[in-house]
Amino acid sequence: MRPGKIYNTNFYFIFLSGIFLAALTLAVFTSLYWIALIPFAGLVFYFGWQQQQFIFFLLIFFLPWSFEYSFNSSLGTDLPDEPLMLTTAALFLAQFLFKPFDVSVNWKHPLIILLLFYFGWIVITVPFSTDGLVSFKFLLAKTWYLLAFVFAPLLILRNKRTIQVTTLIFLFSILSVIIIIVYRHGLYGFRFAKINDAVSPFFRNHVNYSAMVVCSIPILIATYRMNKKLRLATTSAIVLILVALFFSYARGAWLALLIGLITYWLIRRQRLLIAFSTTLALIVGLTFWISGNDRYLSYSNDYRTTIFHTNFKEHLIATYKLKDISTAERVNRWVAGVRMVKDNWLTGYGPNTFYNNYKPYTIPAFRTWVSDNKEHSTVHNYFLLVLIEQGIPGLLFLLLLVGGMLYYAESLYKRISDVFYKTAAMACGVMLMMILTVNFLSDLVETDKVGSLFFLCLAMLVVIDVNTRRIVGS
Repeated sequence: MRPGKIYNTNFYFIFLSGIFLAALTLAVFTSLYWIALIPFAGLVFYFGWQQQQFIFFLLIFFLPWSFEYSFNSSLGTDLPDEPLMLTTAALFLAQFLFKPFDVSVNWKHPLIILLLFYFGWIVITVPFSTDGLVSFKFLLAKTWYLLAFVFAPLLILRNKRTIQVTTLIFLFSILSVIIIIVYRHGLYGFRFAKINDAVSPFFRNHVNYSAMVVCSIPILIATYRMNKKLRLATTSAIVLILVALFFSYARGAWLALLIGLITYWLIRRQRLLIAFSTTLALIVGLTFWISGNDRYLSYSNDYRTTIFHTNFKEHLIATYKLKDISTAERVNRWVAGVRMVKDNWLTGYGPNTFYNNYKPYTIPAFRTWVSDNKEHSTVHNYFLLVLIEQGIPGLLFLLLLVGGMLYYAESLYKRISDVFYKTAAMACGVMLMMILTVNFLSDLVETDKVGSLFFLCLAMLVVIDVNTRRIVGS
């Protein structure tokens, strides 16, 4: 080794060691121990600059394993995937700024245009928010979600191999978590009352868990079709996931599985977009009908008769009779949410501000035992949540984006002859409809577990469209 090279190596070692010791000293004196991690974050960023795929693969792997961590009452994060999201987003921005010719994002693709309109309206609503700081934090989080799960994948998932590797990494990760949770739940005797304990700390509750579990089924089936060597393993995995889904005791995820099967049939017959539009029209019509002449008041319950059931059979019966506490509380917040819209129909109350504004709009007749909402949860319907917080234009932009994604899933499946991309388009369409189904009863698009899959579906549809048109044109 040449003397100059030895000198450079020693210099870098001393320089980096000095930075670490300085950060460690500052962390000890300020008691802000996270400062000691800054030098390591810098190394991760440098390594990611050289190997962007590795950081992205790490992010995909840790999605099922991540857990919520609160620094204080107003600041929380998901570890370790949110720091990985930030790193992935920062790497994309750095490459976009310093190597713009290497960033071949198809900005004119219709789905990207719809996404930018959707995001642009969120930006517009923030200055009109009832809580500007909360909405600005939401905007920042949405920014790195889109960069990490849409724009970075457009650069990384350029060929079949990287798509396959990403898929296998995710499946290995989610199946590992499922095995742990099923085992832990088994120790509790698979009791309904213990499912939330079994899924902790990886998932907030059984709803988040079941949503991610059911969304992995289309990916597994696609893997089964495309890789004959893994068919025994994927068959076993599908059985495991169905068992896990059954014992998740999540009605929304069960419904999503049924909708997924129907979606598969609709895409094959080119009827998905028609069915989606018809369903939207029926929901709008039903909403106007039930709100007319205050008909919704006839569906109120005496809150003393709505309880939480620890027995799942009783839970289902109570759901059917509208006596289940979670169902009754959903109705309570839906009524309040619809009543909120008329006062701020254009820009809404601001992103992530539902909890701060909804209680004056509730009606005592729909009150339940949990209406004090100590968890600060939202309206439990993502579409209604967007309508409340971002106004009518916000909901329209979301529906246009979703409609565009469904259109591409359906049209790509019809147009493509390549079996790999054809199967991937079908999987994206089925998963998207599953995500929409669980979000009709929840609001999970803003969570790392389900929101990541939603935006990855969008990125995949763009990649499939671009790659297959390139194949046809070559």
